[in-house]
Amino acid sequence: MIPIRDENPTRSFPIATVLLIAANLAVFLYESALDPAALQAFVSRFALVPARLLEAPLSGAALMGLFTSMFLHAGWLHVLGNMLYLWIFGNNVEDRLGTLPFVGFYLVSGIAAALAQVFAAGPVAIPVVGASGAVAGVLGAYLVLYPGASVITVIPVFFFLEVARLPAFLVIGFWFLLQLGNGVATLGADVAAQGGVAWFAHIGGFVVGAAIALVVRASTRRRSSYYGWY
Repeated sequence: MIPIRDENPTRSFPIATVLLIAANLAVFLYESALDPAALQAFVSRFALVPARLLEAPLSGAALMGLFTSMFLHAGWLHVLGNMLYLWIFGNNVEDRLGTLPFVGFYLVSGIAAALAQVFAAGPVAIPVVGASGAVAGVLGAYLVLYPGASVITVIPVFFFLEVARLPAFLVIGFWFLLQLGNGVATLGADVAAQGGVAWFAHIGGFVVGAAIALVVRASTRRRSSYYGWY
């Protein structure tokens, strides 16, 4: 299932979501302009390298990778797929949290996702890049905050593509189960067998994003009760 848009209007313009998308695209365009040797050096410096973080967890380079790796991508499909999901689901989460809290939420989800991948992968030296973990946090929050929102989704059926209106809990729930199943299937496998996908970054980001949204939803309900009409 490939979501293409949702039917969940926002009250304000999603400035943080747009700026995050712009930043990711700008960094990827810069990557695309580098020659192979310069690109390898750039990725090596700014990607998350699990072995580097585990060997020297307090070093500046290792800690920087937790943040900067979120803005690197391995190809056009990688960056455009992540940005599509961020655009569809990020605007509503930003609308609910507020612009600056959403930026903090996005970064926390991405860092938590990176740590989940590091502990799942162990001390491997292969760089991990992508906004997928942070975007997974957005998906987790959207699922908690707007489970019944309609999502227009493309569904491949044999050689045809069907467009359907599905509830968010079905679209995002299916996505998470796919990540979870693939992640569990790769436990104990070598890196090559994992297909180059950081499954546990997706899982970790999603779980943290959903947990934060649960706290937000609970606090909103408490405030509504306290200031209710009597």
